[in-house]
Amino acid sequence: MTSLTPYAGDDPTQRASDADRDRVAAILGEGLATGRLTSAEHADRLDAVYSAVTLGELVPVVKDLPPEVVRHTPGPGADRHRVSAVFSKIIRRGRWVAGRHTELNATFGALIVDLSDAVLPGREVTLELNSLCGKLIVTVPGNSRVVDEGSALFSKRSVTGGSPGDGPLIRITGSARFGKIVVTRGRSV
Repeated sequence: MTSLTPYAGDDPTQRASDADRDRVAAILGEGLATGRLTSAEHADRLDAVYSAVTLGELVPVVKDLPPEVVRHTPGPGADRHRVSAVFSKIIRRGRWVAGRHTELNATFGALIVDLSDAVLPGREVTLELNSLCGKLIVTVPGNSRVVDEGSALFSKRSVTGGSPGDGPLIRITGSARFGKIVVTRGRSV
C-alpha cells in the first residue's frame, strides 16, 4: 500500500472495516473542501469507498490526492454542518454534502431538507432537528435505517423508522417545541 492510505504497510487483501472506510471518506471530504475533487467525483469515489471489501480496494480511491490532503484530514469534530431558517423558509435539495453531524433548525420559519441526492459522509449520520414555533420537514433516503432519539413539547413529531435497509444509519436527535418535525422516506439511492 502507498503512503497515501491510512494503513501503509497493511496487507491489501485484508478486509476493510467501517472505520477504515470512514477514514478514507474523510480524506475525500477534505479533497472536496480544498477543490481537488468536484462534487460528482466525490460522490462517485464515496460510493466506491463504501462498496470496498478489502484495504487494497481503498488505495486507488485516494492515490491521486497529494499527501498533505491525507495528513491534514480533519478530526471527528470537524465534520459538522448547520442549516437554520429563522423567520424564513429554506429549501435544501439536490446534490450537496451533508456533515456527519448535521444540525437543522427552524425558528418561526420553515426548513425543508431532502437527503435523497445528498452525499452522506459515512455509514452513520446524526441529524439534530430543532424546531421552535417552526416547521422542519426532512426526507431521508428510502434504504436508510432511522433511529429517533428526539423529543417534543406541545408539538407534532413524526419520524418514519420502518424496517432496516442496507443504507446508512440516520440517528435523529433534537427537539420540537411548539413546532412540527416530520421525517419521511424518499426513494432509495
